Amino acid sequence: MAARTHTVTNQAPPLVAYDLFTADRALVEAVGRHLDPALLDEAHGELSALGRTSGSAQVQKWGVLANENPPKLLTHDRYGERLDEVEFHPSWHRLLGKGVSAGLTAAWSRPGGHVRRAAGFLVWSQVEAGNGCPLSMTHAAVPALRTDPALAAEWEPRLTSTVYDQDLRPAAKKAGALFGMGMTEKQGGSDVRANTTAARPLAEDGTYELTGHKWFCSAPMSDGFLVLAQAGPAGEPGERGGRDALTCFLVPRVLADGTRNVFRIQRLKDKLGNRSNASAEVEFDGTWARRVGEEGRGVRSIMGMVAATRLDCVLGSAGLMRQAVAQAVHHCEHREAFGGPLVDKPLMRNVLADLALESEAATTLALRLAAAYDAGGEQEKAFLRLAVPAAKYWVTKRCTPVVAEALECLGGNGYVEESGMPRLLRESPLNSIWEGAGNVQALDVLRALQREPSALNAYLQEVGLARGADHRLDGAIKNLLTELADLGGVEGRARRLVERIAVVLQGSLLVRFAPPEVADAFCASRLGGDWGSSLGTLPHTLDLASVVERARPVA
Repeated sequence: MAARTHTVTNQAPPLVAYDLFTADRALVEAVGRHLDPALLDEAHGELSALGRTSGSAQVQKWGVLANENPPKLLTHDRYGERLDEVEFHPSWHRLLGKGVSAGLTAAWSRPGGHVRRAAGFLVWSQVEAGNGCPLSMTHAAVPALRTDPALAAEWEPRLTSTVYDQDLRPAAKKAGALFGMGMTEKQGGSDVRANTTAARPLAEDGTYELTGHKWFCSAPMSDGFLVLAQAGPAGEPGERGGRDALTCFLVPRVLADGTRNVFRIQRLKDKLGNRSNASAEVEFDGTWARRVGEEGRGVRSIMGMVAATRLDCVLGSAGLMRQAVAQAVHHCEHREAFGGPLVDKPLMRNVLADLALESEAATTLALRLAAAYDAGGEQEKAFLRLAVPAAKYWVTKRCTPVVAEALECLGGNGYVEESGMPRLLRESPLNSIWEGAGNVQALDVLRALQREPSALNAYLQEVGLARGADHRLDGAIKNLLTELADLGGVEGRARRLVERIAVVLQGSLLVRFAPPEVADAFCASRLGGDWGSSLGTLPHTLDLASVVERARPVA
């Protein structure tokens, strides 16, 4: 019998055994909005099944175990031979297997695949974000490989498979395969044109031998990798060619004859968060590779992969925000203070509503981008060219303050590891850094504005669909047009401009699709200027109770 002094009261129960998909009203509505009605029943069934799996006690435990038992590098076997393998906790493999079987790498092979996958990725990333990296890389490799029809025909069926096969053996003998990526090097970082990895042509057409390194190689246990190297005339290995000959290559982990390709893993990164996932420094020394696309057009060849992974950064951040908000609302519903539930206190309600607005705006924008992939066509492609880097810049930037404020809603309980909130907080800055940090995204938006007029036209047509519905949105669009009319010296104010591009787009989507109380609160604060410098400073005259109720995770 517990001592009377140890009786536990006024503690929120765990948020467990619920459907993460159906409990997210904004996400359910977005899927219904963007999918063909003929696909809805099947998609809802799949996503609800994934949502129940994600919310189960067992799978949540797998996420904890994968995070608490990070991967280990095995450089050599017992005989001193190079092994270069990464050992993962069994929970990692269970999670990755679930993600693959749920179709999170299969968007390209079925109708409405991008919206369905985006919703699933957003849900699944709430369990343990680390396994999202190989899922994202594998999904995103498809458009890059499609620049070479022969390679696409060989590899795409494996990458879009729903079978997870963790063994290292020739890809031709596997029912499913995973992909990683290596672009950055020690001396260059995001400046990939400073890459020094050299590619020497071999006798067989389209094949090369690589010599060099990658400072960040994502998912080093994968079956294949897309990497960048200089394929032009060069001096000693590692020296840059006489012309810009940056080329994209496919590096298989295991060669067709069963031997291991030269893929030396020097060490794994010791990261702030994302600890269940392996990020490595690798060396190439006579590594066999196959060219992807044209020689000297490596950036163009790999940009399809980069754009798709940037969208996954938006989705991942939206997922983290949704889980943080769900935990905060759930806690405040069950925790009493000062004579009643926290959720009913006007000041806490303001904080929760502000958090909920950020979460819904991120989800709504992310699913709109996924729908553009499904729709295809030149108009949607032009829209994505501007909207993806803008969304990647803004949504990923908002993730950390949202998660930190949600953690604070739990008070000291939120600062304790067992709550799960510290893991979300450590994860929260990651998507803003991966696939190009904030300045890279802002500069990419500027390039689109200056070189591709169709991208701005497509964006303005999209936001213009909501014109006349809210005077604050109309004013924000007008002010944005004024800023866009003068691009002189724009680089120094690029962040400000890109932020407005993203927030105006979010506002237009919410005005069109969200309940009036959500759209009103967003426009009043984010577009109308009636907002403070921190979350929880919404105008008190708004219907904040309805905003919070909409964000409540119904267990």
